[in-house]
Amino acid sequence: MPATEYPPRNANPQTTRALLELRELILSGELQPDERLSELAIVDRLGVSRTPVRAALLRLSEEGLLDDLPGGGFAVKSFTERDVHDAIELRGTLEGMAGRFAAERGADPPLIAEARDVVAQIDAIIDGVGRNQADFARYVELNERFHSLLIRMSGSDLLAREFERMTRLPFASPSGFVRAQALAPESRLILTIAQEQHRAVLEAIEMRQGARAEGLMREHARLAHRNLRYALRNGDAIRHVKGGGLIRNAGD
Repeated sequence: MPATEYPPRNANPQTTRALLELRELILSGELQPDERLSELAIVDRLGVSRTPVRAALLRLSEEGLLDDLPGGGFAVKSFTERDVHDAIELRGTLEGMAGRFAAERGADPPLIAEARDVVAQIDAIIDGVGRNQADFARYVELNERFHSLLIRMSGSDLLAREFERMTRLPFASPSGFVRAQALAPESRLILTIAQEQHRAVLEAIEMRQGARAEGLMREHARLAHRNLRYALRNGDAIRHVKGGGLIRNAGD
């Protein structure tokens, strides 16, 4: 089952460029929370025409990164801690469903084998995570891959589309707060717990234990709540969160 393409393959190249560049300006903090966006100013800044800019603004509004203003136009959205908490819970719900579907329907053996290989690779690097930045970057990559495989195991195109759509919000991504977590004193403990949950959910899927697989993935997502609280208290940590500057009072 292929992942949903983002941006779509048939998207206008100028629209794609405007979308990706504008999204990066928002997530990098160059455009501030609650800042009203001038269509003409963005046209000048990106060097593209108004039509692709307008399409990009609409798409980012649909993603939840922009607010529609009552009189027309858009402003960069700011997020409360509750918003981020809810995004994490929603991801856990979708991943829980993916685990249950995979267990009850029977996941493809090649996908399970690939996921087990990912877990083995994480085992091989986890002791060095936090000491070696290259190892940590590799951990983030492998973690994303594991979660992607889980969604594919569900066998549900609809679930995959919804997961892809909602995890465009950086706070909802499986690795959204992992980089901030690396600075926490208990970083190694959290990574070890997460890895044991990876292993346990694969076992539950193979044993066709749907309720167990669902519960494990919901609990797994909740590790991000701990990382969120740490990041909000620590100015250095929040700077490692993509889009962290959009969280109201983050780092204050």
